[in-house]
Amino acid sequence: MSVDVLGQLSEAGVSVWLDDISRDRLRTGNLQSLMDDYHVVGVTSNPTIFANAMSKGEAYDEQIRELAARGADTEATIRDLTTTDVRNAADLFRDVYNATNGVDGKVSIEVDPRLAKDTARTVAEAQDLWKTVDRPNIFIKIPATAEGLPAITATLAEGISVNVTLIFSVERYREVIDAFFAGLEQAKANGHNLHGIHSVASFFVSRVDTEVDKRLKAIGTDEAKALLGEAAIANARLAYAAYEELFATDRWRALAGEGANPQRPLWASTGVKDPAYADTRYVDQLVVQGTVNTMPEKTLDAVADHAELTGDTVSGRGAEAQAIFDKLSAAGIDVPDVFHVLEVEGVEKFEKSWTELLETVTGQLAQAKG
Repeated sequence: MSVDVLGQLSEAGVSVWLDDISRDRLRTGNLQSLMDDYHVVGVTSNPTIFANAMSKGEAYDEQIRELAARGADTEATIRDLTTTDVRNAADLFRDVYNATNGVDGKVSIEVDPRLAKDTARTVAEAQDLWKTVDRPNIFIKIPATAEGLPAITATLAEGISVNVTLIFSVERYREVIDAFFAGLEQAKANGHNLHGIHSVASFFVSRVDTEVDKRLKAIGTDEAKALLGEAAIANARLAYAAYEELFATDRWRALAGEGANPQRPLWASTGVKDPAYADTRYVDQLVVQGTVNTMPEKTLDAVADHAELTGDTVSGRGAEAQAIFDKLSAAGIDVPDVFHVLEVEGVEKFEKSWTELLETVTGQLAQAKG
């Protein structure tokens, strides 16, 4: 009899989310199947995911023809296509949302990545997306850039649930939690019911190993080689230690007393990039209650097929994780620069995907207009 690993993961307190969305997944029943068979209780999207979805097949053609007939431009068409997918997915997950009292059943949609350095326009875009989708079980994704931090606070202050994305360093994560606390404090002052506001903090995992391993191989010493594949999981465990610390403060207890929900850590970028590593390592090595793991379908398949869970693999590992980073620094890794490069590249990758999406939809509109 096969073991239901993803069921075990859910029972361990890790919410299983799919890191993908497309019109085909919704229409064919694929997403419903993942909910039924793989315990998927949420979905995340990003500009790359939408760029991929809209460049393949014919699922969007009918809506594009309708929009073209109405004279919609490229930007308006993209807004209509993406928010339609997110709205329909949110409706699919509505029962999960109700059953979990709003904790799961969430679908994320990201602000235009070109606004990552513009606080005011990010807030305006977040508010517009929230109103356009018009579903309580969505997250507006805002990147954790320096300019994104005040946007996170301002968006939460309006009673809007936020998925903070592109977090790489524990230092920035601490700033994200501070922005979250400030947003809830302002939301309370603005008269919002804190219990209706939710947030997750998306801590990117695999990209850390990719960047650090590249540098370790360039250094080439035995000490450096011994640290290959150690950084990403250690970084996530340090993030969880920071979460435990800051959500045990009087500031948080005061908010919790007003009905606030904690901002759950979310492990993102969990698809393994290096074939030398086990393809489930960013799942089975990051098991801890009260977190989310958002996976591409390939990783979901791998976990369901052969992951072995050994209980909590995160709690109480902070000192061990810090020792790994001390060794990385001693080996010659400029850790702050790693995180700076990853954040810059993360924003650039999403901007590039958005440009590709613009080009794809522009071509489709032109074709639809004949």
